[in-house]
Amino acid sequence: MNAAPITLWTHALAALLFGTLALSQRRGGGGLPRAPFMAGLLATALWALAVAGLDARDVASRIAEGVRNLAWLWLMYALARQKPVDGAWPAVRAIYAAVAIVTVACCLLALGSVIVSDPIAAAALLDTRLLLQMLAATGALILANRLRQGSDPRRHGGERMTIVALAMMWFTDLLVFGGTWLTGDWPAGLMDLRGAVMVALTPLLSLAVPRGDERKMQVSRTLALLSLALVAVALYVAVTVLATAIIGSVGGSYARLVQTALIFGTTAALLALVSTPWTRAWARVLVSKHLFSHRYDYRGEWLRFTETLGAPGSAAAPLDVRVVKAVADLTDSPGGLLLLPDSAALGPASVWNWPEAPSPDQPDQRLFAHLAATGRIIELDAVRAGGATPADRDCVSAWLRDDDQAWVIVPLIHLGELAGAIVLARPALNRALDWEDFDLFGVAGRQAASYLAEARAHAALADAQRFDEFNRRFAFIMHDLKNLVSQLTLVARNAERHADNPAFRADMVATLSDSSDRMNALLARLSQHHASRAEKARPVPLLALAERIAAGRRAQHPVRASGEAAACALADPAALETLVSHLVQNAIEASASGAEVQLIVSAADGEASITVVDHGRGMSTAFVRDQLFRPFVSGKPGGFGLGAFEARQLAEGMGGSISVVSREGTGSSFRIALPLAPSTLGGMELAA
Repeated sequence: MNAAPITLWTHALAALLFGTLALSQRRGGGGLPRAPFMAGLLATALWALAVAGLDARDVASRIAEGVRNLAWLWLMYALARQKPVDGAWPAVRAIYAAVAIVTVACCLLALGSVIVSDPIAAAALLDTRLLLQMLAATGALILANRLRQGSDPRRHGGERMTIVALAMMWFTDLLVFGGTWLTGDWPAGLMDLRGAVMVALTPLLSLAVPRGDERKMQVSRTLALLSLALVAVALYVAVTVLATAIIGSVGGSYARLVQTALIFGTTAALLALVSTPWTRAWARVLVSKHLFSHRYDYRGEWLRFTETLGAPGSAAAPLDVRVVKAVADLTDSPGGLLLLPDSAALGPASVWNWPEAPSPDQPDQRLFAHLAATGRIIELDAVRAGGATPADRDCVSAWLRDDDQAWVIVPLIHLGELAGAIVLARPALNRALDWEDFDLFGVAGRQAASYLAEARAHAALADAQRFDEFNRRFAFIMHDLKNLVSQLTLVARNAERHADNPAFRADMVATLSDSSDRMNALLARLSQHHASRAEKARPVPLLALAERIAAGRRAQHPVRASGEAAACALADPAALETLVSHLVQNAIEASASGAEVQLIVSAADGEASITVVDHGRGMSTAFVRDQLFRPFVSGKPGGFGLGAFEARQLAEGMGGSISVVSREGTGSSFRIALPLAPSTLGGMELAA
């Protein structure tokens, strides 16, 4: 009997690989018992060589297979002896003895089949041996599962790899023996795949081979996934071959049709299953949990994390979005939301793959205070279930509780201060967080916060550099003004002596005209940055001021003033008029032709206010929060970007504030709130 070509080559390659592993074991050491492990490798190499050179049905191959199984059973028993003894140990030891006895019996039956010449007796011996081999393989799988459950991954990771490899080997044997017993013949396809599976198991077993003083060989998670995928495909093909063989023996005239439907149906189902994100996530978790000491490949995750954060090029996403993506990729979260500080609260800023950007009624002050004080990572499922701490439950707002896709809140702490927080979306494979997740999120959050802080420092430095450039230009303008003043002083001085000279008067007029043009040009350059000398604050009737500004702009654009006539603010009149004029001019420029701009005056709760309302193009929430009040940032072509910045400076200089409500496509509302004048405040109290 000669082996088929595929069986020959796969088993020959397996013999070579297992022999090489056995030779590399000669130095000793390592985490596995050396003698039984080396015996298992050598016995497997000899068995594979016998199958390749003779045939799997030859008596020598059957005896070599029994020796192989006994050697690996010896290794499993040695590993079990290293575990703490519990009450189940006597029963487990009995199972080891039973599996060993059954394996020896199979070898004896293989020898007996050669001696017996009666075909009926030989067939009975074959059926008995197949049943005993299936029984032995089942018992070995039970023992391997017990070993896997009791193994300590921190003690020796190669031990778990070896257990998994042995379980796959015996599962393949169970398929071969079961297929032979059901069909009455050795299935050639399963025999071919048996050798391929043994070849695929060598990377797992190689992890247990010690290297002496050399660096230990470690298989990456990617290679482990690929190896297990190959084994899974081989097992799928083996099961399919076995099923088609059974159908062919009992299916009658419709066997070919049923076999074709089975192959196409199972293949389509398998492809649909492996293409889902859930399956890929489940496979990664399964490999990390059962084959590796830690859930994460920290080196690979950190390389990906830093690469995402530092992605160069103009085509890269903004830093805020990259920060969210980098943290989300750690747990395969499909999206994330960045919350940034707004005064003493947290508000939504940037999103990555979040279906709909949330818009809470107001920034979250309680969440900001809690994260800034504790730096805790909040698991939102625990908050919803009531299992979180009272502080965690109280700080989470309703909009986060109600959004089921929100999974965890990761604070971004930089130098002891809260730089923001990231809300991660629920991954495809939902699970509870463990200590590794919390540790990794903590480190990644601090790193991401440092990137955000560095970006803000660069932005502040850029603003300072722009101010330096502005001051440099202003120095040039002052130099030109000094020259003009000197020129006019000289003209005035000469006019006292030459005023009666017609030629002098003509030159003087030309000089004054030229100086006037030059000064007008300078004023035009300074008009947006000019600030009048501050005056002492006094009561200013706001409605009268609003009506005066509206009257001065009506020839340019429809402007209407309304409100409480008695409202008076304590302010600098000139600064306040400059402030309101800035906002009115911005509203006019933002509004369509004919769209009315409103000035609404009111007084309440110790404040007097003027609200400038337009119905123009509006601004996004992100622009209002991050860009509107920054210097040199303008939404208008050719704008200096200092109007809103100067307006807020003027309002704060008078003890007031500016608040903005804007929506894109609807318009904007700027509310100037100032202290109420004492006389108005007294009148309101008397009226009350």
